Amino acid sequence: MKNNQEYHMSSDEFRHWGYKTIDWIANYLETVEQLPVLSQVEPGDIRAKLPETAPVKGESFADILQDLDEIIVPGLTNWQSPNFFAFFPTGISAPSILGELVSAGLGVQGMLWATSPACTELETHVLDWLVDMLQLPSQFKSSTTGGGVIQDSASSASLVALIAAREQLQADINQLVVYTSIQAHSSIEKAAIIAGIKRDNLRLIEVDADYRMRPELLQQQIISDIESGLIPFYIAATVGTTSSHAIDPLIEIGAIAQIHNIWFHVDGAMSGTAAICPEYRWIHQGLELADSYCFNPHKWMLTNFDCTCFYVKDRAKLIHALSIMPEFLKNQASTSGKVIDYRDWQISLGRRFRSLKLWFVIRHYGIEGLQHYIRKHIALAQEFAECVKSHPRFELVVNPPLNLVCFRHKLGDAINQEIINNINSSGKIYLTSTKLEQKLTLRMSIGQATTDKIHVQDAWQLICETAENIENHLGLTHR
Repeated sequence: MKNNQEYHMSSDEFRHWGYKTIDWIANYLETVEQLPVLSQVEPGDIRAKLPETAPVKGESFADILQDLDEIIVPGLTNWQSPNFFAFFPTGISAPSILGELVSAGLGVQGMLWATSPACTELETHVLDWLVDMLQLPSQFKSSTTGGGVIQDSASSASLVALIAAREQLQADINQLVVYTSIQAHSSIEKAAIIAGIKRDNLRLIEVDADYRMRPELLQQQIISDIESGLIPFYIAATVGTTSSHAIDPLIEIGAIAQIHNIWFHVDGAMSGTAAICPEYRWIHQGLELADSYCFNPHKWMLTNFDCTCFYVKDRAKLIHALSIMPEFLKNQASTSGKVIDYRDWQISLGRRFRSLKLWFVIRHYGIEGLQHYIRKHIALAQEFAECVKSHPRFELVVNPPLNLVCFRHKLGDAINQEIINNINSSGKIYLTSTKLEQKLTLRMSIGQATTDKIHVQDAWQLICETAENIENHLGLTHR
């Protein structure tokens, strides 16, 4: 009978298969452009290829890698394809993959400073770097009463901010009211539900012609709620909404929040990274009025998921809301008050060494390299927008501020739906849609690491050819 030691890979085996696995990843990324962007499998196809029961005896790692090719890859929607223009990007890069690998290899649990001081202190330092890199308000630096932490997602960031806002009031939860725009991410509504806020107490504020929250309507709603005996306590504004990339007027919204002493959270999940470039820092005008802020390096900063940077102006409020100290976590460093215990800044107790991959990315690319890709993607989006504007049968829905282009065929929802269905089923590119002004709108999101001018040009050509084929099929004449 084998002892437990023999079931493990030896160091030599680990090196061998580790190199093979890196080779596999490198080959995948080199050839991903040739794969269908949207997976072409039918529901149940992947499970049908898997055995009914788990193996009793361990299998060779060679077989496992082979099954990656034969079972897993056909069932992937290839987010790293340069022809992926759907949703928002999920940035990766070689340094971020290697950083994630090192994190996995170290296997530390960073819940307390004491459980791995490097895990905590590197995170604090890199989050401070990013305050300078994006020129965020100095109130978010760890040297002040504020500070930053890495959350898994912007959804979690919005939730912990909402909980901190709720706890500082110590009011009747049934009277608390949350405000955001009708264009805000669904995670705000979900955060309110999780935090126990009544669904009837979520206020979705209408937007202007550019899909930005209207401050005057926000003010009116707040006054109405106060007069009804309710307690406004949380406003979430967005820098770069999912549907249209709208950037809410932070200065006006922040002023309203200050007047009524309401927690002001700003969600910059996708667009915040653009502020690495000085010419796009206007997106954060008014951010100094915010109590909390987040953005996602795992979208547009070449850092693999998950990695959301979350900042608070007053970390004591966040810690007060989330800190619980059971006996088994007590330690000398924590009681000294000289260290940060990030488990008090998030929902879960456990936490991975996420800052390693972010540190690797920033050091490898430098500010200059990151700026290069941001500028490149925005330029490609603006060129695509010009193509749309010059086409007689397509129209821009809104002028793109950054790297998302919202457009549609002028002949209505049915033809737009057919265009997107035909394009996505081809596997050549992947687009998603939304509804703006109750009309189906196509979204062209440009931000994948390897997307180049030729990919955007080919995508536009495919869109035009697809539309023309549908028009011909419908018997429409071109004028």
